[in-house]
Amino acid sequence: MERLDETDERILAELADNARATFAEIGLAVNLSAPAVKRRVDRMLDSGVIRGFTTVIDRSALGWTTEAYVQVFCHGTIAPAELRAAWRDIPEVVSAATVTGTADAMLHVLARDMRHLEEALERIRASADVERSESIVVLSNLIERAPG
Repeated sequence: MERLDETDERILAELADNARATFAEIGLAVNLSAPAVKRRVDRMLDSGVIRGFTTVIDRSALGWTTEAYVQVFCHGTIAPAELRAAWRDIPEVVSAATVTGTADAMLHVLARDMRHLEEALERIRASADVERSESIVVLSNLIERAPG
């Protein structure tokens, strides 16, 4: 991975704050021309520093207000790539990680209601070699920060 200088880091901070900012707007903030900002952003995209751009949807706007953390226990050993492939197309899974301890993975799941959550859990369990799962339903979020 390439070494970033202070200007690159400032550009990344501007993008993290407002990914829809124009190169000219970012340039004003970091004291560069728009073409210079574009070259740096293109270089960071090419090198993998910036992995992509996405739209972050407030799922509560969709009515997805039921939230749970799900510990997943698999039969035997399963590779993280297999788990990722099994769960990446389940929209209710907003994040998944392999973890230490007795569980193989921890999933953060959002759904409309308990019935929708139960349907999502059935798909999660059916999509990989899952022995069992344990769900913890969130009552209220006390601290929530944006990643990065």
